[in-house]
Amino acid sequence: MTTDTTSLRPSAARPRAEDTSSSARSRRAHAQRRAQLTAWAFLAPVALYLVLFYAYPLWKNIELSLKHYTVASFVSGNAPFVGLQNFVDVFSSSTFAPAIWHTAVFVLVSILVQFALGLALAVFFHNHFPLSGLLRALFLVPWLLPLLVSASTWSWMMNSDSGIVNAFLESVGIGQINWLTSPDWSLFAVLVANIWIGIPFNLVIMYSGLQGIPGELYEAASLDGANGWQRFWRITFPLLRPVTAITLLLGFVYTLKVFDIIWIMTKGGPSGSSTTLAIWSYQLGFGSLLPDFSSAATVGNVLIVIALVVGLIYARVQRRLEV
Repeated sequence: MTTDTTSLRPSAARPRAEDTSSSARSRRAHAQRRAQLTAWAFLAPVALYLVLFYAYPLWKNIELSLKHYTVASFVSGNAPFVGLQNFVDVFSSSTFAPAIWHTAVFVLVSILVQFALGLALAVFFHNHFPLSGLLRALFLVPWLLPLLVSASTWSWMMNSDSGIVNAFLESVGIGQINWLTSPDWSLFAVLVANIWIGIPFNLVIMYSGLQGIPGELYEAASLDGANGWQRFWRITFPLLRPVTAITLLLGFVYTLKVFDIIWIMTKGGPSGSSTTLAIWSYQLGFGSLLPDFSSAATVGNVLIVIALVVGLIYARVQRRLEV
């Protein structure tokens, strides 16, 4: 009696195929787990950095603003909870309204003038000419210098008695101006210094944006008879819109928290005429023998909220433009 072995082959081969398929799935799952672990290994340092240097300080700042912290509170570790009373005290302070106004003027004028001059210089250097690279590099010097050096230089230049600015004004018959000691001119003085420092940043960003615009568009516009002004408004400016938006946002956030330039040049004076929210926060926390850490943290939180609101507005506008 013979046995039909052909009928046994499929059943014998099926387990080997299933084993191979199961082994392949296992290898794929192992590869996926390994890829996930590798991704988490790369993300862990960034996450740790954000928690230690952003999330934790932010939480402590919020905690400071909700309690009444003094020097004794830091020593004892106990600070009474006062809720929103610190915010009420800050908003009702006689310094709040002038600080908000000075901050608004300082930020808006700075970023608008910096952007306008930076864009103009970027367009100018985009038309390549001899020594354009060298001149463009020289324009980066204010951005590369430490802020301490830049602010100290402008403070010396605008000195009422020995400054080079007043020396020039007297030579042309205008007369002396107390740039740093007059309430009428102190905010203007720190504005000029901050604009000078911020122009190179706008120049670099806008110049890189111009590099991404195809030259064929300008050639076609020239053939159609468009002049330089028309090419700028119909080609350059519209195509620079994404770069413009991020430049203005970064400029706003950076200028909102400017402290060192104002502090070195005027210390927020005279008579609070150049006191911004950043300067006021420092004065409350470290500018007196009896510091008010809670109020200083409250003013800092106001700055954070302003920056957050502007960031959300930017994200919403960008989402609408992309749709």
